[in-house]
Amino acid sequence: MKSLWAAVAALLLVTAGCASTPQASAERDADAKRFYTHPNAGTIYVYRSQFNRFEQLDDDSTLYVDDRLIGNTIPGTYFRVDVVPGRHMLHGVGRDSGRLSVDVRPGELYFVRLDVMGGNSVFRLEPDRVGRAQIQACCALLENWAPGQRPFLR
Repeated sequence: MKSLWAAVAALLLVTAGCASTPQASAERDADAKRFYTHPNAGTIYVYRSQFNRFEQLDDDSTLYVDDRLIGNTIPGTYFRVDVVPGRHMLHGVGRDSGRLSVDVRPGELYFVRLDVMGGNSVFRLEPDRVGRAQIQACCALLENWAPGQRPFLR
């Protein structure tokens, strides 16, 4: 009977780990806010400002890039996603019809503001200076890769 309870507890821990996206360390957040680039890749910052008066704090959205799970978003957070050059689709899932296509060039940064209203994602490409300022003012980095997953770049 004890082994059954241990198995159930282990299963609950595993599924709880999938339910939310962990916040990155303060060091990783500070490093990402240096807004460095890679010469052979583009970098997309997707952020949710905590200042959108139409969003509710419990309004979350699952972010995908090219059908690859990045993580759950909440107000006041952001993801940094390094991608190979080319066209990439950002989107949510389920009843969420929000999407944005971004043509990415190597060595460039892209800032995408994500607002979630009534369970629907609204993506908007922002100018460089606006995106940098808003991420610095509002947001904490979330980890975007679950254990065992590989990032787009090696």
